Amino acid sequence: MRRLFLLLALCVPLPALAQIGLYGTFSASNFRVANTGWNYGSTFGIYDNHWTVPFFALGIDGRGAVVGSGSTKFDSGLVGPRLVFKPHVLPIMPYVEALGGVGHAEFGEGAAQTSTTKFAYNFVGGIDYTFFPRLDWRVVDFSYGGLSAFDGSFNPRTLSTGIVFRLP
Repeated sequence: MRRLFLLLALCVPLPALAQIGLYGTFSASNFRVANTGWNYGSTFGIYDNHWTVPFFALGIDGRGAVVGSGSTKFDSGLVGPRLVFKPHVLPIMPYVEALGGVGHAEFGEGAAQTSTTKFAYNFVGGIDYTFFPRLDWRVVDFSYGGLSAFDGSFNPRTLSTGIVFRLP
């Protein structure tokens, strides 16, 4: 009987606990465009893990990113589904996301400067580590994205780390 209770306690999530999270991260992006290196900025957003079952949560994430400076920039606003694995016995939450929205890219200088605003997408994977109730460290957030411009040759890869605050 005790084993059954322990199994249920580990497997059954408490759906009302901290399903919405606000986050902010430091981001480093490699745009993979000639004559540009790593660019730095921030990513911020909100997610809602709306549907939960044992070990998994499905929700939606909306994020904005502001990366780069000077004549080399990439800004985006994206939204899409989010799937989270919640082991309940470990303080980690791996997640994957597929996001779409609008992106704006600028790079180059003078007559060679390029600036465009088009459809953007990101495939995201990462791990959050709970170190205090309602407070997580976003250990790593890796995204591979694209902008529907430049003949499909603009595919930034971004690494981020930061803080997540889960609302009650």
